[in-house]
Amino acid sequence: MSNIEKDKTLPRIHERKIVAESRFFRVERVDLEFSNGATRQFERMAGYSRGAVMIVAVQDGHFLLVREYAAGTHSYELGFPKGLIDQGETALEAANRELKEEAGFGAHDLQEVHKVNMAPTFFNAQMTIVIAHDLYPQQLPGDEPEPLEVVRWPIDRADELLARDDFIEARCVAALFLAQKWLKEHPDYA
Repeated sequence: MSNIEKDKTLPRIHERKIVAESRFFRVERVDLEFSNGATRQFERMAGYSRGAVMIVAVQDGHFLLVREYAAGTHSYELGFPKGLIDQGETALEAANRELKEEAGFGAHDLQEVHKVNMAPTFFNAQMTIVIAHDLYPQQLPGDEPEPLEVVRWPIDRADELLARDDFIEARCVAALFLAQKWLKEHPDYA
């Protein structure tokens, strides 16, 4: 192990307060005191502690991607199915439900690959990357305002996704690299 200090003393939280809220987001102000006595106020997006999933579905040498509207960039983006974990669900249960809602498939085999955070300085939301294998057709109603386009992408052409203007979400890029590594270690899944 390197000499990077892993067990630093966490800052003391003096106060936490929700300062803004919408139906999707909560902004929380956190008043902190660090071990050296320095104090700071941080604002962060407060998650709902359930987390989210992103599903890398593998079928017959292809990834299943979806194209959906992204309000943040006002564009249609290509990426892996994803969604929030509902109350009482495990990450794998949520992954199977989201895959059915967004891509029209369920999976007999789901494997948790890795957990990622996006901008942990400002967000406290975690996403679990899941590989879905041994797929079967099953559609569940989802919360999308329009049907999502399902795109089959050859696994052996995965690097070409990185050259596309519509495959740019950082979590999808991370999931692609994690899935490629995982599939090399588990060639029976590809």
